Amino acid sequence: MALAQHEVVRAQTEANRPLEYDEDGQRHILGFWLFLATDLVLFACLFATYQVLVTHTDGGPVLSELFELGGVTAETILLLTSSFTGGLAIYEMRRGNLRGLIGWLVFTVMLGLAFIGIEVYEFVTFVGEGATMQRSAALSAFFTLVGTHGLHVSFGILWMISVIVQLLRFGIQPVTARKAFIAGLYWHFLDVVWVFVFSAVYLMGVLG
Repeated sequence: MALAQHEVVRAQTEANRPLEYDEDGQRHILGFWLFLATDLVLFACLFATYQVLVTHTDGGPVLSELFELGGVTAETILLLTSSFTGGLAIYEMRRGNLRGLIGWLVFTVMLGLAFIGIEVYEFVTFVGEGATMQRSAALSAFFTLVGTHGLHVSFGILWMISVIVQLLRFGIQPVTARKAFIAGLYWHFLDVVWVFVFSAVYLMGVLG
């Protein structure tokens, strides 16, 4: 009798479990959380390095003189909005809506591309003003921190495009659902990191 009740509870749990959390999916998702932990350590080291070197301008331009909050505010709005649309994509996936899932992923990719476009423009502008990575330790730390985040975003865009292609080919099933979910986790992580970049680098730089 107890065994039968256990099987009923297990069946109910299986029915309510998201598609990406099958037996293999749970291991992959746990492994990805561990990867994010190591990536967090990487960014923590870059933030610490930036804080140490931000005043080491060696006669070069002070970073606060270069920053313009208009562009970086637009970047922030774009990335935070992309986090919302990424969440909507997973919501549609849970509803089994393939068209909605792909549509919101495409919108998220477009917002990410706009973010990268503004960041590249900012870097090109800095270099045009002579604020190159080699000019000072402060600029080296700045380009390394912000550039590393930008590379992560670029990789995330390529990752989501590959997930979209697989969804178009295979539809929503445990493997593609897991890939879409993990890509979403990665994207949300980058949004959180950017909030710290915006606050600790740009906002504190201007106000300081």
